[in-house]
Amino acid sequence: MRVLVQEAPFAFAAEADAFASAASGAGAVVTFTGVVRDSDSGAMSVMEIEHYPGMTEKALTQIASEAVSRWELADVLVIHRHGRLVPGDQIMMVATAARHRVAAFEAAEFLMDYLKSRAPFWKKEILKDGAAEWVAAKDADEDALDRW
Repeated sequence: MRVLVQEAPFAFAAEADAFASAASGAGAVVTFTGVVRDSDSGAMSVMEIEHYPGMTEKALTQIASEAVSRWELADVLVIHRHGRLVPGDQIMMVATAARHRVAAFEAAEFLMDYLKSRAPFWKKEILKDGAAEWVAAKDADEDALDRW
């Protein structure tokens, strides 16, 4: 299990290949990468993501450990970036490996729902006109997490 919180970009293909190669005994590997999208208004130039070092890694490690125990995963990878990101940048990656695909898919969805709604990151959109807006939690994200 590996959890990384970093400012630097990551190479999705290299991470996915390394993860799949190391997942011995797994019959399924699921990967997901989140990409920064523009605001609904199309006016965002930058997204700033803040976190508390140490606390964030601990929280993500705990949820990854929960996923391993709930779905008997062979391995888990969570990468989440912080700092200044622009639309199109990769913001996060989740990879899960399990003997069977249902466990790998469900665990990946669980982790993604957690990252979207509860992970201790704070996001601020900097608009093209210079205004800044904190990104508010969405009911749909909380509803998605409730299924677990």
